[in-house]
Amino acid sequence: MNEKIKNFITMTLGTLVTAAGVYFFKFPNNFSTGGVSGIAVLLAKIMPDISTSQIVLIINIALLAVGFLFLGKGFGGKTAYCSMLLSFSLTILEKLCPMSAPLTHQPVIELVFAVLIPSFGSALLFHNNASTGGMEIIAMIFQKYTNMNMGKALLFSDAFIACSTVFVFGFETGLFSILGLLSKSLIVDQVMKGLTLSKSCFIITDASCCEAVCQCITKSLHRGATIINSRGYFSGDDKCVIISVIRKNQVHDLRKEIKSIDENAFLIVNDTNQAFGRGFATI
Repeated sequence: MNEKIKNFITMTLGTLVTAAGVYFFKFPNNFSTGGVSGIAVLLAKIMPDISTSQIVLIINIALLAVGFLFLGKGFGGKTAYCSMLLSFSLTILEKLCPMSAPLTHQPVIELVFAVLIPSFGSALLFHNNASTGGMEIIAMIFQKYTNMNMGKALLFSDAFIACSTVFVFGFETGLFSILGLLSKSLIVDQVMKGLTLSKSCFIITDASCCEAVCQCITKSLHRGATIINSRGYFSGDDKCVIISVIRKNQVHDLRKEIKSIDENAFLIVNDTNQAFGRGFATI
């Protein structure tokens, strides 16, 4: 239950962060980097009587209906929740904080935040196997009924939407949109890595110190340890190799503990993008 509550809070936070980035930075500057929000930016110019947030709501409701029709009721409760929360959040922001112009007169700065903030929100959602729906619902349908590579299909559709900005809002806004599209996936990947990054540690120590090091890992750091009995080739002494995966902020504590136990120990620390098992993400 605690895990479900944590996931729910993270999904809600990720959706609200995405809504804030889209509303305050993408919509006022007409940046269209793909997806439903990008389509809404283009359609709002063509249909000025309908606000951008209303177009997002209409498209998301239509896509959810299509998703339930072709994928069934269980196609994604998380997707349905985040999709509707995003739509209503944009509508509420439009009522509470109406914007007729960008926050600043610096389009480069606006683009940076238009990419960074929604990308961070999307990364929080992806970390919980959720999304705000939109074009991904179409991708799920095609994935079910065809052999199409949906990653490439979504990339091409987003690229088409971004390039269309050139014809609707002009060359400058179009170039900003294309730049934002190219930056978005890179930032999402980096944020995702930061959220899931752990450290895999290989500790080579004397056999006599093995128990003390393992006690340190399990009692002080509350992490697991695996022992491999070995022999040092150069010294010929009995050694043990201890393998453990810890959080990135625990490396300093581990180094201090090992130094106090065996100053001649050898420690190898590697970045681990994903770790599954007890104490980390579930398999």
